[in-house]
Amino acid sequence: MVKSIVHGAVSIVNAIPLGIGSTLGISLKVVAKVILDKGSGITIINGVDTSLIKAVINRIIPANILSDHSLSIDIESEIPLGYGLKSSSAVSNALSLALTKLFKDKFDDLEVINHAIDASFDANVTITGAFDDAVACYFGGFFVTDNYARKIIRHDDAKIHDVIILLPSNVKRTDPLRMRSLAKLFEEPVRLAKEGMYYEAMMLNGVIVASILGIPYQPIKDAIDEGAIAASVSGNGPAIAIITDEKDKISEKLSKYGKIINAKTSNIKASVEVI
Repeated sequence: MVKSIVHGAVSIVNAIPLGIGSTLGISLKVVAKVILDKGSGITIINGVDTSLIKAVINRIIPANILSDHSLSIDIESEIPLGYGLKSSSAVSNALSLALTKLFKDKFDDLEVINHAIDASFDANVTITGAFDDAVACYFGGFFVTDNYARKIIRHDDAKIHDVIILLPSNVKRTDPLRMRSLAKLFEEPVRLAKEGMYYEAMMLNGVIVASILGIPYQPIKDAIDEGAIAASVSGNGPAIAIITDEKDKISEKLSKYGKIINAKTSNIKASVEVI
């Protein structure tokens, strides 16, 4: 058995408008366990997205090996699906890492990440490739990236703070491509992130994304009023991520809006082991 662990991330600046995004690693994790044995067939336990899982498999395992081996995959994720919390990036990275380890003792981290991104395109679960999400999940810390070029522009470790994630009730996603028509609004948060002013960038991103996508801004305002360091819509929403040292006070204030999940900022790199 091969077991990998990859952590999640939240948005600093949404990458869809300009192709340049910024993200921050958090402590919520995905664990992938893979067993390759004689036989045939693929068994997926707790599959987060079976189309994505199969796309990762097809990117990494040669067809001739799949034809005469059985593959068992177990994915355990602490990251809620469909809320803009990088669940697809964390899952695809974790599985890519475990499968790569099956065949190679030594490999390049970006090779693992690129397999995961290519599979995400194959499964139609990404717009830009989400390179910013992938590297923050894999390495932890702050990142600014050019997603189309798959280039890291900036990377910094993060100080450890509490992260409150609000999953607001009765708030649905709208089409994130609407942000592209107002791409110029994102030039300033991108500039701030490039200069390492991540939380200022995050705050501005929250105002812009919430207004364009129709995500209620009041929870963000309440968090700031209660002393949050920064707060923003994560990804395309509807989740809201709050960075704070006032966890209990802010969690109590925001609980009326929906479900609260607690995490920490994270600089932990992905890991893998043969068991």
